[in-house]
Amino acid sequence: MLRLIVRFIVSALVLLVLSFILPGFAVVGFGGALLAAVVIALLGYIVEAVMGDRISPQSRGIVGFIVSAIVIYVAQFFVPAMTVSILGAALAAIVIGIVDAFVPTELR
Repeated sequence: MLRLIVRFIVSALVLLVLSFILPGFAVVGFGGALLAAVVIALLGYIVEAVMGDRISPQSRGIVGFIVSAIVIYVAQFFVPAMTVSILGAALAAIVIGIVDAFVPTELR
């Protein structure tokens, strides 16, 4: 349980940093970033459950990247403190993919 909490805190911090450096990507406050991290994780889980493991961002393919960008874009409709453009979602998916390659947050 502690690992899950740490994962969401780290994800929220990454989203806050992305909010400062990426155009078209904004998250207001740590609470908003934490909620966004939870929503993105839940949406990603749902997509992976429906479409299978091949679609997950961990597959590192173009399909995983596109799904990640879509999940990030759709998350803004559930998180009032988050606004994302299509370009912002794509850039965030790239940066999160790079960060995840060096600091994996997989809980398996």
